[in-house]
Amino acid sequence: MVLITLLGEPQAEAGKEFYFIGPMNDCKECKLKGVCFNLEPGSRYRVVEIRPQSHECHEYLDDKVVAAVVEKIPTPAAVPKKQAIEGSMITYQESKCEQMDCPNYWLCHAPGKVAGAKYSVQAVSGDLDCPRGEKMVGVDLFRGRSAPNVFRTSPRLSSRTCPRTAC
Repeated sequence: MVLITLLGEPQAEAGKEFYFIGPMNDCKECKLKGVCFNLEPGSRYRVVEIRPQSHECHEYLDDKVVAAVVEKIPTPAAVPKKQAIEGSMITYQESKCEQMDCPNYWLCHAPGKVAGAKYSVQAVSGDLDCPRGEKMVGVDLFRGRSAPNVFRTSPRLSSRTCPRTAC
């Protein structure tokens, strides 16, 4: 199934990745909101293709959005070692650690992931060094049973994303 949404022109580039945080309040009266906000809040997406259609949008600096085909992709995260089994379903719990200078902080507090929600472990990338001594493992999480054409990726971010350094 093709998933089409609207992106600001600067973000509309094949291969770029972003987190959909959710709809903006200023857009609730827009006639295009059904296309713009048809993504799952908290999920990560990759732009696959740009379509030729463009529309006016006053929420973007350039006042223009374009149609884009996107695919939902897994989110890198950290989970306790006992949950890191590829193909398993887990109930996500965010780390209680508040050590923001830790290199794994944004994996332990994965953008968009909801505590108590079910996610499938798509890939296991290995043990992480935890300054608190916790046994944590890097994984790729996907909401739902499985992601089509999933492969390990490094997070690349664009604007309208949740930047890992200022989420």
